Amino acid sequence: MKSPRSSLAEVPNKALTGIAGFDEITNGGLPTGRTTLLEGGAGSGKTIFALQFLVFGAQSLKEPGIFVAFEETPKRIVANCEGFGWKLADLQRKHLFFMDAKPKADLIQSGDFDLIGMLAALEAQAKKMGARRIVFDALDILLALLPDAAARRREFYRLHEWLLEQNLTAIITAKSYGEPTDSSNTHPFGFIQFMVDCSVVLNHRVVLGVSQRNLRVQKYRGSGFDENESPFVIGKNGFDVAVARMLGRIDSRVSKERVSSGVKRLDTMLGGGYYRGASVLITGFPGTAKTTLSGAFAEEACKRGERTMFVSFDSDGAEVVRNLTSVGIKLQRYVKSGILGMVSARTITGSAETLMVRIKTLAKEHAARCLVIDPVSTLSKAGNELTAHSVAERLIDWSKAEGITLVCTSLLDEMASQSNGGTPLQISTLADTWIHLNYLVQAGERNRGMSIIKSRGMAHSNQVRELILSNAGVTLADIYTAGGEVLMGTMRWEKESAERVANEVAEVAGKLKRVSLDAEEAVLEVRAKSLQTELLAKQVEKALLTSASEGRARELSRGRTRMRELRGADATKPERK
Repeated sequence: MKSPRSSLAEVPNKALTGIAGFDEITNGGLPTGRTTLLEGGAGSGKTIFALQFLVFGAQSLKEPGIFVAFEETPKRIVANCEGFGWKLADLQRKHLFFMDAKPKADLIQSGDFDLIGMLAALEAQAKKMGARRIVFDALDILLALLPDAAARRREFYRLHEWLLEQNLTAIITAKSYGEPTDSSNTHPFGFIQFMVDCSVVLNHRVVLGVSQRNLRVQKYRGSGFDENESPFVIGKNGFDVAVARMLGRIDSRVSKERVSSGVKRLDTMLGGGYYRGASVLITGFPGTAKTTLSGAFAEEACKRGERTMFVSFDSDGAEVVRNLTSVGIKLQRYVKSGILGMVSARTITGSAETLMVRIKTLAKEHAARCLVIDPVSTLSKAGNELTAHSVAERLIDWSKAEGITLVCTSLLDEMASQSNGGTPLQISTLADTWIHLNYLVQAGERNRGMSIIKSRGMAHSNQVRELILSNAGVTLADIYTAGGEVLMGTMRWEKESAERVANEVAEVAGKLKRVSLDAEEAVLEVRAKSLQTELLAKQVEKALLTSASEGRARELSRGRTRMRELRGADATKPERK
């Protein structure tokens, strides 16, 4: 039997109890070598608490113990505790001794008596086995046999002094008798409260038909402790006390690794998927596909080879597997291989604390790295309203401490506001990523919309997407807005079709225009070439005319010169112009 908190080192002058959560509340356990009073009503768990204290000491700390039974026989106590797996038969050989001190039913008291003889026998037994711990279970039954209050006080003083002399860490269990301020006046054993160094009260109440168990440390001399009531359950390993996050507690390790949501476009919207070890909350009204999104996450985790557990409060596991097949999510093969554990939590009854402890136990047994709870809002059912938020908070803390990626769905009330605010457990502020699903009723259709309200530590899309379910799986589509109205479903399809037709028409018109322009360009090019040819011809013609005119002028000039030469008369006279 190992300590429930390996990081809690053994504190000097304190004895670890091995009870999950209790050692944290008391900052190390019960006072060593001192006496602790454990009181509670019938069925509150006093005997189990005390015996677990002895078993842990014997198994984990090698501290033998003695159990003195005044109400039940040791044989019955051992038989009643067989279900906790403590192996009491093996411990009884060397490390655990049971003394049957139960008064006989036909006992007739004929005079005064004391505890000297019993204490002498216990002292011999303690020295023989080297006992360090001792429990007196239901001591009030023995003290009730004493004739008056003075005798009871005297014998308890005797017992108290003997325990101090023996330096034994002791637990005395007794029936509950109220607060210490008035216990001395309302109960014959009220003086015990003032003598012991530590006092623990166990309560077992029924609230709106749901069993609720709470534990409170009433006093602890020389040590600080958590003064508030702490819920607890009695599970397969014994006591499990709920502990909230406490000041000075070491933070859980965080990871930057991303894991897929199972929907590619959602991963893109999240910048790569969920963080490993993060808590994801998916909220929505009935039928908005919360289970589908969580199922897609579970399938993707199984594909990666990660052991996953799916806890369903609404349906049996086989029904969930069958229903998800209709949207392309096939979990059956992973269930058969054992990598996926399907748990129907409808079979788990009791308080929210019981549900949480059961889920934690199953997750540990399955060695789950990913956990789906669908829906976690079931924890807030009648009788659990006051404790459900605390349970959900501790569930998230536990998953982070274990490095488990937690995906929870939360059902919103159909009669509630359609706004995105709040959840029944009010854990939206605790979740790392919050995805909200809703309906949009339009043109006779009910369509699903999805948005990411928050996702800590990562850039994420603020756009609303239409969530589409089909045989091929889960897809996300852009929505359209027209005149401020959001379009989904058929109207979105019509809008897409109209845009496609308009784009096609525009494309054809563009092609025709390009052909026309090409033709006109060709005509202009031909005309330009023709004009260029005509211009060239005119230029040639002009050049020929100029050349011919100049030639004639030169010829005429030469002819005149020749005629003058032939005449001879005007050879010396200049030619008139």
